[in-house]
Amino acid sequence: MQITWAVRRGHARVIVVFGGWGIGPDAASHLGADADILWVSDYRDLTTDLPDLADYAERILVAWSFGVCSAAYWLAQGRGDFTRCVAINGTCPPIDRMCGLPPVMMQKTTLNLNAASYAVFLQRCFGSVQPERTIDVEALHNQLVTIGARDYTGVAMVWDRVIISRGDRIFPAANQRRAWAGGPKPIEIDGPHVPFGQFRHWEEIVG
Repeated sequence: MQITWAVRRGHARVIVVFGGWGIGPDAASHLGADADILWVSDYRDLTTDLPDLADYAERILVAWSFGVCSAAYWLAQGRGDFTRCVAINGTCPPIDRMCGLPPVMMQKTTLNLNAASYAVFLQRCFGSVQPERTIDVEALHNQLVTIGARDYTGVAMVWDRVIISRGDRIFPAANQRRAWAGGPKPIEIDGPHVPFGQFRHWEEIVG
């Protein structure tokens, strides 16, 4: 896993964000924060420990997209101690025709990954054309292969809050609703797969 401090100002609480695939903390850099923000990405290896967060009075987990299944898998190994957990636009298991990312989409993204297809992916995620970005195609491809091959059997956790974007073109909203049936009633928002542009402050997300 790759771990980056997006905000570190000595706040009393910390928000640990398990982000999505191929999109870093810049997607949420506009959000106000009364907390330190630790951003986690790259889920090829889920055996990494976070920095010591014991001094924080409150430790909040926000998992988005493939971060949802990855955080759940990581926590199932006995790692992490959070006072509140929020899931956004993701499911566990992550690949499922009815309750997750459709397998055909995962297959196409994995097999056809290049700079051009990544640009299309970003447009679908944000709901608009995004600036061109330089990517490590091999590393991103390997991440998809690893996430798709991981066995999530028996991996489950209780989320305190679930947020679904109605306009999500990656994890369809209808699939997310089915995935969360029986769990906490999801909060639905208008917006694309990348939800952060619909908010002004992290407090709106963590509740």
